[in-house]
Amino acid sequence: MTEFENNQVENGESMADALESFQEVNVGDIVKGEVLAVEDKQAIVGIEGAGVEGVVPVKELSTLPIEDINEVVKVGDVLELVVISTIGKDKENGSYLLSKRRLDAKKVWEEIEQDFKDGKIIEAPVTNVVKGGLVVDVGVRGFVPASMVEDHFVADFEEYKGKTLAFKIIEIEPSENRLILSHKAVVESEKAVRKEELLNSIHDGDIVEGTVARLTDFGAFVDLGGIDGLVHVSEISHSHVAKPSDALKVGDKVQVKVLSVDPEKERISLSIKDTLPGPWSDIEEKAAVGTVLDGTVKRLTSFGAFVEVFPGVEGLVHISQISHKHIATPHEVLHEGDEVKVKVLEVNPEEHRIALSIKALEEKPAEEKVVEEDSYDLPEESTGFTMGDILGQALSNSDEANDEASTSEDAEEIVKEDEE
Repeated sequence: MTEFENNQVENGESMADALESFQEVNVGDIVKGEVLAVEDKQAIVGIEGAGVEGVVPVKELSTLPIEDINEVVKVGDVLELVVISTIGKDKENGSYLLSKRRLDAKKVWEEIEQDFKDGKIIEAPVTNVVKGGLVVDVGVRGFVPASMVEDHFVADFEEYKGKTLAFKIIEIEPSENRLILSHKAVVESEKAVRKEELLNSIHDGDIVEGTVARLTDFGAFVDLGGIDGLVHVSEISHSHVAKPSDALKVGDKVQVKVLSVDPEKERISLSIKDTLPGPWSDIEEKAAVGTVLDGTVKRLTSFGAFVEVFPGVEGLVHISQISHKHIATPHEVLHEGDEVKVKVLEVNPEEHRIALSIKALEEKPAEEKVVEEDSYDLPEESTGFTMGDILGQALSNSDEANDEASTSEDAEEIVKEDEE
């Protein structure tokens, strides 16, 4: 064989080898492509091992919105792509339509499916607020229904936009691009853990801080950081509280004392007033003996009146200390609700007793003087005259008898004569 023939045979074998080395490209294949050119709305790539070119539209480069294609790819980058469809050979920019986004999404779906099976909590940013819930980006679009955002009512979801939250995967269907997530489930799970830890660590008598979460007619529920405890209306203040809303509002930070814990029923009884100075604290200074105080008559009994001199502090005005005048019952001079001034007579902090007086602040009336006069009791039924009448008649008779009866003794004799 001549040298020319040998060269033809070698060239023929090289051509065959080269043709065999080019792989066939089919829709759905995963290929690698080197970026040959970057245009405004697409990237031109050369498919490795195929000897052909492909086009990657800008929307197929990323799962996220792209403002500038040059920030995503540059000439020389090697991308992993999936073949979407063929393009006619007469097309100027290549023969295949390729996508990076769909390949990335496929990998994301596979990871999410595994996370779902494992019960894993994932994190993702909230990209948008739509009617009915939130849109989040986990590499693919996820949706959080409004009822699954929090464990409480939320009026406005705008504040969530841009925040990164933790989610539990509730439902997944890659073929329909359906991914339902819940932040509420994460919140509830975290609260359950904190609740168990709190129930195991809190004890009767502990002083802890909480936040007023809810108000009812019978008390206030205080969030202790994972579980709510109840402050009964009677435990809010040392003074009388008609309604919890009169003394507290939702969101208030309060110090509370733990009265009792029931781990089985998950109930905690709390007191606010036990963390506050009692009304009898320093009572000997506030109501020292001899002090004059303003008070309000709260109750009347047969033996006296109870007067409130400080919130939660009542003293007794005994009936004998109400008035200088004799009274049968306190009701004669006092009524419930009367504002009175009282003087402190005695203080007993240990027994929570104060003796008070109203009359000590009133001027004692002057004693009435009794004038005794001499009197002469004559039997008027026998004479019909008074002593004055008799004395007058006696004087008249003495004139007529030559002035023989000019003294009182003469008058007495005349009286005797008349009696005879």
